[in-house]
Amino acid sequence: MTRFNKLTEVAQVMFKLGCFAFGGPAAHIAMLEDEVVEKRKWMTQEHFLDLIGATNLIPGPNSTEMTMHVGHERAGFWGLVVGGLSFIFPAVVITGILGSLYVSYGELPNIAPFIFGIKPAVLSVIFAAVLKLGKKAIKTIELGILGAITVALTLLGINDVIALLITGLLGIFYFSIKNNKGNLKASYIPLMISTTSIPQIQQITQCQIFITFLKVGAVLYGSGYVLFAYLDAELVQTGWLTRGELMDAIAIGQFTPGPVLSTATFIGYQLGGVLGAILATLGIFLPSFFLVFALNPFIPKLRSNKKVRYFLDSVNVAAVAIMGMVLVQMSITALTDWKGILIGVLGFIITFGVKKANAMHIILGGSVLGYVLGMM
Repeated sequence: MTRFNKLTEVAQVMFKLGCFAFGGPAAHIAMLEDEVVEKRKWMTQEHFLDLIGATNLIPGPNSTEMTMHVGHERAGFWGLVVGGLSFIFPAVVITGILGSLYVSYGELPNIAPFIFGIKPAVLSVIFAAVLKLGKKAIKTIELGILGAITVALTLLGINDVIALLITGLLGIFYFSIKNNKGNLKASYIPLMISTTSIPQIQQITQCQIFITFLKVGAVLYGSGYVLFAYLDAELVQTGWLTRGELMDAIAIGQFTPGPVLSTATFIGYQLGGVLGAILATLGIFLPSFFLVFALNPFIPKLRSNKKVRYFLDSVNVAAVAIMGMVLVQMSITALTDWKGILIGVLGFIITFGVKKANAMHIILGGSVLGYVLGMM
């Protein structure tokens, strides 16, 4: 297969995901795993796990960065670019249109009925991914215990990224001792940066829009849902946006497919029209392209270093454990009545009872069924 054909294939897969990937980063990654590991055999589950572990340790939207990694694995540098852009594009266009309508009419269209069934439907997709990835990640009893430690740390309220790092360092310590290796120095610890506030002003320029979202994109760790806290400090406390407008923008990011960070497009339109939307989108996603490009070539080589291999094995288990925690949290919020439970049960029946069940069809079906039941 030629490089052009591979690029076309990457674009098609990631664009399709971008159109139907509802449910947050865990769901997006589950759907990506189904497409590129199970169906297309582009890589092994072990390598996919390594990509997840590495992605969790750098700033930016995890699921978007995973599409870039996968694109790079399939078609090189341009695969990285095309993969990321294809996944982002549908969400950016939708949120841009909604931003225009919001500015014109001052309120959001009533799209909630279409979203009602997505969360319970996506539970089965995430659960299937956790099972498959968990089987590959938990190679030993010790790794299983490290996964349990990650769960305990997150239950104690420790940040996901910190929990991943602690688990990884514990893995290096334990497996180095087990294999009679005395040098316990960690060879990879990611840079953690905090945001700083912009002086309070009422008018924002196009350049400030770009710089503000570039800064957020460069320091945003964890899922896109942490975005609210960052943007509250950068935009609401400076007087550029009201908290109500920010909450509407975050809602749009969650209601539309693809990365939650497409919220930047919506806010950018509010602040500076079409050019503001473009600059905000470029600013928040640009750091991810550079970080993935810098990190991706090193991931296969990392396994040749024993201590880094211990670290990756431990972090991979931790990443699966965190996906499991997200699944539990989503189940609590999604399965609140008989309608949600019915959609969730049907999703599990189809996922595990139908051979080669398509995750996108399950989510689309859940949305349609949720709309129908929501009207009852």
